Amino acid sequence: MGAHSKNTVRAVPLADTAPLPQADAPPRPEAPQAGAPPRPEAAGRDRYFDTLRALALIRVVAYHAFGWAWAGMVFPSMGIMFGLAGTLMAKSLERPAPQVVRSRLRRLLPPFWFWGLFVVTAMLVHGWMPGWQIVYWIVPLGDPPGNQWGAQAWEILWYLRTYLWFVLLSPLLLKVFRLAPVPVLLLSLFPILVLTFVRSGPDNRLGSALWDLSTYLFCWILGFAHRDGVLQRMRPAAVVVLSLAAIGYGGWYAFSHQAEFGTYDLDEIPLAQAFWSAGFVMLLMWAKARFRIDFAGLTIFRRLDRTVTVFNARAVTIYLWHEIALILAVPLIDQFWKVPAFERYLPLESQWFLFGIGWVLIAVFVLLCGWVEDVAGKKEPRLVP
Repeated sequence: MGAHSKNTVRAVPLADTAPLPQADAPPRPEAPQAGAPPRPEAAGRDRYFDTLRALALIRVVAYHAFGWAWAGMVFPSMGIMFGLAGTLMAKSLERPAPQVVRSRLRRLLPPFWFWGLFVVTAMLVHGWMPGWQIVYWIVPLGDPPGNQWGAQAWEILWYLRTYLWFVLLSPLLLKVFRLAPVPVLLLSLFPILVLTFVRSGPDNRLGSALWDLSTYLFCWILGFAHRDGVLQRMRPAAVVVLSLAAIGYGGWYAFSHQAEFGTYDLDEIPLAQAFWSAGFVMLLMWAKARFRIDFAGLTIFRRLDRTVTVFNARAVTIYLWHEIALILAVPLIDQFWKVPAFERYLPLESQWFLFGIGWVLIAVFVLLCGWVEDVAGKKEPRLVP
């Protein structure tokens, strides 16, 4: 499965997170649409979700810099991000579905095209001869092709492909979910079990897409459950027991199959990733609904709050450019060795130093390229949001 390589990280949802316009409302709650359960309404941005998204981005960069196999167990960033994106998608689908899908595509594709222009050009210069599959660099419904020279840059595109398919399928998935919320939520783990134990699917772009969609389907639908208030109505004991059971099974499967996969890294073991993320994200979503966590107090810490804002407004840019930043950090640090003072006083051999230089370069890319996200969102371009 090409989408689950060692250096591939599950990271950042690219959801349209702008709050929906609110109409003047009467004092009492507005009745839900027919067939849909009551949903908790929230005005403005949710700093709890924003903070989780920022932490997920940091974890993604750290994983690529250090290669920590345990990182996914401490913070399964991609499961969290698909859960957040599912919640936001359910909220947006209160508007007409075609309008929502167009909005998501408009926000996703221009930053991807801008980034891809540089990556594709660089690969062509280094001898890449593309075939008809280059169309996936226009709309990434399948994994875009490339040569080995640019593999570290383009291998992260599995996420864009998976997110795009979830966006296209969400109008149907949400309707099915609302017919029987809890059964559909539980059955969303069934596809990954089939792929693991019954039939693994084709070894091509379709197979890779099926694996990734099946791995994170529960988390995406869990976002629906949070938005519709399903988690809030569930018994706390049932949520905790089911969540811990899923985490336990995912952890057991990862460690008991180390010989088969060569690691316990969840990114290498789809079934373990699916169950560990399912339990972890369910606890996070349920805790928010149960205890009404919003991190509103974050605004007291202005610099931290500002950092979270920038991370969310530039999530696509950070995700797309972070691998290139880490790649460029290596030859840049090589130049530092030529300066005696740097060689003596800087920890040039440390991976932490590379991690720090990587973030400096990511900040440069945010300044140089982040404006594309503003244009895609029909906003005034700004260096720093």
